[in-house]
Amino acid sequence: MPKKFFKKFVPSAQDMKKKKTYRFLGKWLHDSAIWHFNRRSVAGAFAIGLFFAWFPIPSQIVYSSITAVYFRVNLPISASLVWITNPITIPPLFYSAYRLGCFLLGEDASMQGFEMSIEWFTNSFGQIWQPLMVGSLSLGVISGALGYILIHLMWRLHIMIRWKNRKNKH
Repeated sequence: MPKKFFKKFVPSAQDMKKKKTYRFLGKWLHDSAIWHFNRRSVAGAFAIGLFFAWFPIPSQIVYSSITAVYFRVNLPISASLVWITNPITIPPLFYSAYRLGCFLLGEDASMQGFEMSIEWFTNSFGQIWQPLMVGSLSLGVISGALGYILIHLMWRLHIMIRWKNRKNKH
């Protein structure tokens, strides 16, 4: 994967240091490892971001960011990937997670009296939380692992193509 592609969309460490709102994060935010664009850092960021994207919890971006800093992988990519689950994609993704959770737990996946409303969700949460969390955890692990593997493979392929092109020029 070309570094230039990712760098177009990500603020630099220097830009973040200038912002007053982030100064309290001090040493963690200024760790150069969380801003690097290398195969290990980007692949790890994909794994973390895709993992947390599946969780039906508030503040996914916070958990993804803390985990990225802890494992010293690319913070901006990790934080950005949780936006795969956004107001448009949440219903189909979380319904898929719920269905998978029901399958894994051997439960009936039918939702009697389903309505697309906050009231229905709060009243039914006691019945749906286990399948939803089991499905979310399963899909988070699967997509995180696939993201990690695919970034490694794509990065390696990109390097091999560059070496081949460089060799053919000379």
